[in-house]
Amino acid sequence: MTKFNAWNVFKNGLNGQTGWSRQWRDPEPQSSYNVIIIGGGLHGLATAYYLAKNHNVKKIAVLEKGWIGGGNAGRNTTIIRSNYMMPGSHEFYEHSLKLWENLSHELNYNVMFSQRAHVSLFHSPGAKDANARRYNTMRLHGTDGELWDLNTLKKNIPHLNYDDARFPIIGAAVQRRAGNARHDSAVWGYARAADSLGVDIIQNCEVTGITRKNGNIESLQTSRGVMKGNKIGFAVAGNTSLLWQMAELGNLPIESHKLQAFVTEAVKPFLDHVVVYGVGGAHFYISQSDKGSLVFGGDLDWYKSYAQRGNLPMVQDVAEAAMAILPSIGRLRLLRHWAGVMDMSMDGTFFICKTPISNLYLNAGWNYGGFKASPASGWYFADLIANEQPHKYIQHHHLKRFEQGINLDERGAGPDPKLHG
Repeated sequence: MTKFNAWNVFKNGLNGQTGWSRQWRDPEPQSSYNVIIIGGGLHGLATAYYLAKNHNVKKIAVLEKGWIGGGNAGRNTTIIRSNYMMPGSHEFYEHSLKLWENLSHELNYNVMFSQRAHVSLFHSPGAKDANARRYNTMRLHGTDGELWDLNTLKKNIPHLNYDDARFPIIGAAVQRRAGNARHDSAVWGYARAADSLGVDIIQNCEVTGITRKNGNIESLQTSRGVMKGNKIGFAVAGNTSLLWQMAELGNLPIESHKLQAFVTEAVKPFLDHVVVYGVGGAHFYISQSDKGSLVFGGDLDWYKSYAQRGNLPMVQDVAEAAMAILPSIGRLRLLRHWAGVMDMSMDGTFFICKTPISNLYLNAGWNYGGFKASPASGWYFADLIANEQPHKYIQHHHLKRFEQGINLDERGAGPDPKLHG
């Protein structure tokens, strides 16, 4: 694999770009592995990479039923932040942000992380007080955060709807180190780095059956043959419930919902920040991509589905939320939209844990937070698989937390899928 550096870029500019090697191999599946990670998205690839790098695990495979990055990894709005308050959540997402900050150097691949600031608008004194509490807690833990009054907000983002707003704006909570990244680049970077450490990335390899024996998973039936793994990890986002039932484990406390995202035609530099708001039933977030398109989204489609496409009522809802805060974009053409499949847990936070099967490990329930969490998710999932014990930051993120009364409700909005599904 050719390393990216200034000399190689210059040299290949002179030889017609003929000196670059393939970014990762396309190996034939082996009959057995030490660890098999099912799911070739960011969480699965990051897990495989950190297993090999941090824990020196050999013979690792990542199985992907389609192509690398063809699932939720390429179907999101790429926002990265660590403005969390609850114990465990705060430390976890702050670690993830710190990993993002150095990820391009770590992987020797430009993931295009742009720390353009995450600006969360507030529209009432109550919202201002709640944000002040959250951001003061963040600062007590060493994470950056600040509050902007209306004049500061107008100076930084002058084209919001300040004068005739459906939801009057009175200020914003801001995390300057937050921002967004290029999802494809992050996927390719992790795939390339994992492959360089010997990980087999096996595409077009769908798991079709699971054989159990003596309390373990003995083998996986796939579209590319039978494989055995000493340890098996699930990192398949919205399809977790399907594999869980395939392993004869019953039901999980998650529901699969669709979350739509939208992309406009490209325009000149217009929005230098990630802007979000939620008030009066509206939920909206927007940023500008490196290509100039505005990328935005809102709430879930509230019915349960595995489809990767959305329906028109949510298109209307998100368009109305966009126009309420940024009416200047009303004449832009919408080029495309899609949906990712979200595994929504009953308290709005994730699972990284062992399971009732002794050699099966679970990574699921990411709700709205999957992309930003990818590096830390892989880091702590790899740590769990290698050491058989959860790190203290994820010690409560297990399947028994609901029966134990441990509700990790970071959003403070309750179990939305259960209420609406």
